[in-house]
Amino acid sequence: MGDTGGRPRVSPTAPTDPTDPKATAPMPRLAVYALVVCVLAVAAAVVSFVQGSWAIGVVWVLLTGLSSNMTWYYVRRGRQEKSVTG
Repeated sequence: MGDTGGRPRVSPTAPTDPTDPKATAPMPRLAVYALVVCVLAVAAAVVSFVQGSWAIGVVWVLLTGLSSNMTWYYVRRGRQEKSVTG
């Protein structure tokens, strides 16, 4: 209820300075989708392991790794496109 010492909050609709190097762009849409798949695959892996389905749990873990790598790829690609065009 008091000052937490963090950065001041900015309204999401407030205009940002395009020349500010610390301004962050929104996450690319494909990166968000891959992140959602990653989180759901982790949940499915936990459920599989708890139920004793080790083979299916391993498949979910592999899918988690793949979707995690896809998330990082799309985030990095979005940052590179922003730096080239920005």
